[in-house]
Amino acid sequence: MTMLRLAMWSGPRNMSTAMMRAWENRPDSIVVDEPLYGAYLARTHIPHPDAQAVVHAQGDDYDAAIRGCLERTDDKATLFYQKHMTHHLLPDLDHTWLHKLTNAFLIRDPAEVLASYLRTRGEATAEDLGVERQADIYAYVTSFQDDAVVIDAAEFLKQPEAQLRAWCAALDVDFVPQMLNWPAGPRYSDGVWAPHWYASAWASTGCAPYRKRDVTIPHQYLGLIDECHALYEAMYARRLRT
Repeated sequence: MTMLRLAMWSGPRNMSTAMMRAWENRPDSIVVDEPLYGAYLARTHIPHPDAQAVVHAQGDDYDAAIRGCLERTDDKATLFYQKHMTHHLLPDLDHTWLHKLTNAFLIRDPAEVLASYLRTRGEATAEDLGVERQADIYAYVTSFQDDAVVIDAAEFLKQPEAQLRAWCAALDVDFVPQMLNWPAGPRYSDGVWAPHWYASAWASTGCAPYRKRDVTIPHQYLGLIDECHALYEAMYARRLRT
């Protein structure tokens, strides 16, 4: 059975868990939640919540995590959706395994990402926002994959069904209405970090309606946002249109 291995590369605070829910709710799909996270924490020693539990659950070996992305199978599934955070794929790692995946990108206005990040963490760096790494991975992927789909979070939330239909068409898979709604609560597939980050996802039963946000950028972040926004705009120009 041929399996479509769909890797979604997203930055933080970007409805990536809701998108995973949409694909997981298909009857023909399996998903994996941030499979490189444990190896990333083991390599960087960044003090994320429950870092030791994440490494214990996923292991510390990038090669093993990548093999899982490329080799995992399921008798009932023809689609394997992989939720990836861009910063988990460190720049010095081999990227050639991405050639064996169908890659997509979930983007969001960096100003909104920063505002969301600051509400919970108090301060942020360029790495925290994930835009630079996303742009790097996007440049690499588009050097060999001309049809890499880019989903803008705001535009997706304005018309989720139309966007999902267009995305499914681009992948040559059937759209199924179950992608639009799902049961509330945790999933077996959720990472062990879910209690720290997934309160909204656990409460959700579908994509939240789009709400325009008034964002004020603190002065010390204006330069960072200008740099990130230029990278975002380049990807936004290639976004999926409906």
